Amino acid sequence: MKFRKLGKALLMTAISGGAVFGISSCVQSYSVGYLYVTGTQTASTTGAGVISGFKIDHNTGNLVSIHGLPVSSGGANPGRSVLLTGGRFLYVLNQGSTADGGPCSVTDVCSNANITQFSIGGNGVLAPQGTYYTQGNNPFRLVADASGSHLFALDHDAPGGTGCSLVFGPAVTTCGDITAFSIDGTTGRLSYVLNSQVTSATGSPLPYFPVPVDPIDFTLSSNYFITVSGTPTTGDSAFPYAYNVSNGQLTINQNSSQPLGINQATAIVVAGGVTYVLDNGPNTNVPSSNGQIFAYSLGSGGSLQAEPNGYIPDYSAYTFPNYVIAANNGKWLYVLNRGDNSNTTNPQSGIAAFIITTPFQLSPIANGGQTSGTGAGPMCILEDPSNQFVYTANAFSSTVTGLAINEVSGNLTPLSQQTKAKDSYAIPGPATWCVATGRTS
Repeated sequence: MKFRKLGKALLMTAISGGAVFGISSCVQSYSVGYLYVTGTQTASTTGAGVISGFKIDHNTGNLVSIHGLPVSSGGANPGRSVLLTGGRFLYVLNQGSTADGGPCSVTDVCSNANITQFSIGGNGVLAPQGTYYTQGNNPFRLVADASGSHLFALDHDAPGGTGCSLVFGPAVTTCGDITAFSIDGTTGRLSYVLNSQVTSATGSPLPYFPVPVDPIDFTLSSNYFITVSGTPTTGDSAFPYAYNVSNGQLTINQNSSQPLGINQATAIVVAGGVTYVLDNGPNTNVPSSNGQIFAYSLGSGGSLQAEPNGYIPDYSAYTFPNYVIAANNGKWLYVLNRGDNSNTTNPQSGIAAFIITTPFQLSPIANGGQTSGTGAGPMCILEDPSNQFVYTANAFSSTVTGLAINEVSGNLTPLSQQTKAKDSYAIPGPATWCVATGRTS
């Protein structure tokens, strides 16, 4: 009898130990993906580009630096980066630099601009694979299609005026352009897509696709590439190209732009299937704000169709809305605000959080306006592959900031309030963009 009691005790101990082990296994820490941040080595005028990288902890959102990173971005002043679906290749757009370190322009063109391709190896290590060049000058935006078949760069200035006049009329001698590339599915190498719709005087296809002068941003919405162009003086407008996913061709349906009725547009972004145009212009709506968001549906030929509930005022404490993402569950929208780096006492940076009540109507989340939690001057925002955390990469504070998503309300709170992770992670210099992949092998 004594032996039986002892056996039962040992059995219960073994079961208890197994249960504890099982629980420990369930909460075991592991990386759910990699986060890559482009930026500059320092804030100096040379603009030496670097890529920092982190492993994302599934349980806490904590970021751990990837061994061997940062690495050179392959050029100066990296502006945007694209990570193809599946996470095998990373492309970084290096905008280059001017001799005096000033901004790129038609008269002071940035030299040595390029697109550098990286392969992603074991443990998230990056290895450079090739360097490619756009057909125009001063490239500053980079987009890939959802299939990973084609890559597109937006050049602020087309090379010469021939292509501009061919598309927009003899009187138009300056414009921007889109350089299109095909992506080799095996190697990731890029090759040019020539403009079969427009030919030069010699009969050769134009090597780029002209867009109106002073482009601000572009996006791929459904099967249309839409470019927003303009200045505070001229006003902003949208210009669409029809996109053929099979060959990468962009086709003009109309050679005139669509006025948007704003003059301080900062971005055009597709989030949750809706096309948003962000504007930094003041407005007199209630509540008043320093920025505004417009939600559009797509009309005939890629035109932007205003919706009855498609106007959303930004959070009043912030300025310069510069990007927007929809949560992967389709419930919430997060509008990033870069703020003003000249205002040191009140940088006006943060995230305005909204509930998506209908496809084109947003309601502010209670306490959703983040008065803290992002670093100064956030340039990008993304949701991690496990849909638990949001990260921003910040230019003015040279940091990456992590926030936890409340699964009930959609509110964003600093990681330290929800987990044992840190809220902020230092990077070598000002951040410019960020991307993440769920591929960890």
